[in-house]
Amino acid sequence: MNVESTQFITSMKSISKMLEQPEAKKETEGAQLFGDILRSTAENVKQTQADVENKQYLLATGQLDDAHSLPIAEAKAAVSLDLMITLRNKVIEGYNELVKINL
Repeated sequence: MNVESTQFITSMKSISKMLEQPEAKKETEGAQLFGDILRSTAENVKQTQADVENKQYLLATGQLDDAHSLPIAEAKAAVSLDLMITLRNKVIEGYNELVKINL
């Protein structure tokens, strides 16, 4: 095999440099941002549910001074769960649209 016939072969380093162009960086930053949003939403759901459970325990043991804080905490937990479900549905919808695209 002579040198002239292998000139069309590019090294992996050259390919990785092409992938690191600004457009690719923007896409990965967007993916990281979206992942961070999903993680923070899931953490918010956990936190609000833990707050509800704590307030329910305090109410059951007679240690909760303000009984109105329990329904408020339950409403916050419901809203955060609805938000997470909506985000999940949008992710699934977007994935299904990508699957429909013919390559």
